[in-house]
Amino acid sequence: CVVSVTNVPPPHSTIRPGSPVPVNTNNPRVRQAARFGVYRYNNSSNDLFLFKESQIKKAMVQIVRGLKYMLHVEIKRTVCEKRDHSSLDSCHFQTKKNLQRMLRCYFEVWITPWTHKVHIPVVHCH
Repeated sequence: CVVSVTNVPPPHSTIRPGSPVPVNTNNPRVRQAARFGVYRYNNSSNDLFLFKESQIKKAMVQIVRGLKYMLHVEIKRTVCEKRDHSSLDSCHFQTKKNLQRMLRCYFEVWITPWTHKVHIPVVHCH
């Protein structure tokens, strides 16, 4: 079941607003939400290097005064140092064995499109 998050489901749909539904992990909005989670992780970590999403394992979306994404994401250490404030798009993953690091994260990213607000209440990485 792939649900377009841009459209509210039609009235005859079995999906009720407020209940989380699976969404395709390749969906551009899911990828954007994952990136927001990564930014939040990078801002709170004391790692010298930036991390970047390597794989979105599972994505759910819930319609609650906006779109709340619940994401299971693998993130990996890049070669970009935090102090350079590089764009993550141009950051490649670490290739040196002793510097490679992968974390499994759960992000909750709440996007209110009409106010352009992003709230990230949950970031758990291990």
